[in-house]
Amino acid sequence: QVHLVESGGGLVQAGDSLSLSCVASGLAAGKYVMAWFRQVSGKERQFVAAQTTAGPTYYEDSVKGRFTISRDFAKNTVKLQMNRLTPEDTAIYYCAADHSGIPLMAEKSYSDWGQGTQVTVSS
Repeated sequence: QVHLVESGGGLVQAGDSLSLSCVASGLAAGKYVMAWFRQVSGKERQFVAAQTTAGPTYYEDSVKGRFTISRDFAKNTVKLQMNRLTPEDTAIYYCAADHSGIPLMAEKSYSDWGQGTQVTVSS
C-alpha cells in the first residue's frame, strides 16, 4: 500500500521561502511520477509541479521560476522548494503519485495522495 506523508508547511510572510517534503513508502520511486497539487478552500485542487521518472519537471505557470520540484530516488522523497511566496500561494499542498501520471497536470491522473500540509503566506 502506497503511503505519502507531507511536511514543511507553515506560516510565512510574503517574499519568504518554504520547503515542503513528501516521504513515500510502499512504492518503487523510480517507477512513479510524483507531483504537488494545492487546494484553496472551496476551489478545485490545482496542479503545481511534477517530475517524471526520467527526470523532466513541469510547473504551473504562476509558480515557474519561483518553485522547484526535486526527487531523491534513494530516499523515496520529493521536495518542493518555494521562493518569493505571495499570499496567492496560500493553500493546502498535497503530494501525489502514480505509475503514469498522464496527463501530468490532471488531478484524476494520480492514484495516491498524501494528507496535505497547510501553507499560509501573509501580506
